[in-house]
Amino acid sequence: MAGGPHILPNVPRISGGRPALPYEPICAVFRRYLHGQKLKFTPERAMILDAVLRQSGLFEAERLAVDLRRLGHRVSRATVYRTLAHLQDAGILKQVFFDNKQSYYEVIAGRQAYDYLICVSTGKVIEFSSEKLRSLRDEICRQHSFEPLSHQFHIFGLSPEAKSAANKSSGEADRKSGG
Repeated sequence: MAGGPHILPNVPRISGGRPALPYEPICAVFRRYLHGQKLKFTPERAMILDAVLRQSGLFEAERLAVDLRRLGHRVSRATVYRTLAHLQDAGILKQVFFDNKQSYYEVIAGRQAYDYLICVSTGKVIEFSSEKLRSLRDEICRQHSFEPLSHQFHIFGLSPEAKSAANKSSGEADRKSGG
């Protein structure tokens, strides 16, 4: 594992002793949170934490539960949702809402934050990262003597697929009406 990829590049590797797993610092954060809440670090919570840390970008709780069951893990939806709430409270995840229909989760501990383009027609979500946007955020915060900890930037619009589908349906409507 020592020569393998570092899953969380912003979390330093611990050297000396036995080889450290890349997610151990996050695991320690979660264990401390659970201990403070007088909760146990159960095998189910450990498995869900591991699965969450392997996610790249946004993920849905339902999809995570289905994937875990498909891999042969016995885990209830309720346990997944409760553990995600604990991970959120521990500062490891954030819940992202793009509309009132669907929420997504994103690992924030030790990872770069992303911003999103959201298609209001298809629900497609595109993650992006912009140094210009972070610079503008920092400039605005300096002007107001405000210290930024994080930000969320969402652009709602139409994806190329949605525009193409809209153009096709309006073309069909024109042909039917004789226009």
